[in-house]
Amino acid sequence: MSATPVKVPVIALYAPVEETRESEGLAQGLLLGDEQAFAAIYHRWGAMVHTMATRSLGDAKEAEDVTQQVFLAAWRGRAGFRPERGPLGAWLVGITRRKIVDALAARTRRTEIAGAVAAEMPVTGRPEATPEAVLDRVLVADELRRLPPAQREILGLAFYGDLTQVQIAQRTGLPLGTVKSHARRGMHLLRRRIEEARLRP
Repeated sequence: MSATPVKVPVIALYAPVEETRESEGLAQGLLLGDEQAFAAIYHRWGAMVHTMATRSLGDAKEAEDVTQQVFLAAWRGRAGFRPERGPLGAWLVGITRRKIVDALAARTRRTEIAGAVAAEMPVTGRPEATPEAVLDRVLVADELRRLPPAQREILGLAFYGDLTQVQIAQRTGLPLGTVKSHARRGMHLLRRRIEEARLRP
């Protein structure tokens, strides 16, 4: 006696043809460096990336930063996208997960640095100090060390020695004009480097 055939419902395991073709077209445009295709990719998957980042980070501003980093990484690394390995959306999800991990690691580093610096500060020293203020001082000190020696010395005397430019000239034996010139160039370079450092994840 033969078994009665069982009817199995047909379930679509793939996206509609039109949607698949659209994704493939956008993927091809990305590989070719088509900016219009990239804009369409951002419009289509931007909300998904932002939602993932917001849920993982719990911070809207960080989520916006991560979203920008994801699509910037996608554009710069478009040559590494392989359509045969998976759809474009899945590739973007992979980049998003990596950027979220990076953001969480950066947050942990910032917290550890702030905690370490705050622990070394005298209890009665600066009771008003906040983690943000501590981080600012750490950032300034770190970038100050990277300046050319003459600029580093003059700005160090100004910041930590609380000396005027006239006093710095007397202390170092340099002409006042030279002190002013080094201070001006050093401040310009320091400000630029601090702004760049704050933009880094």
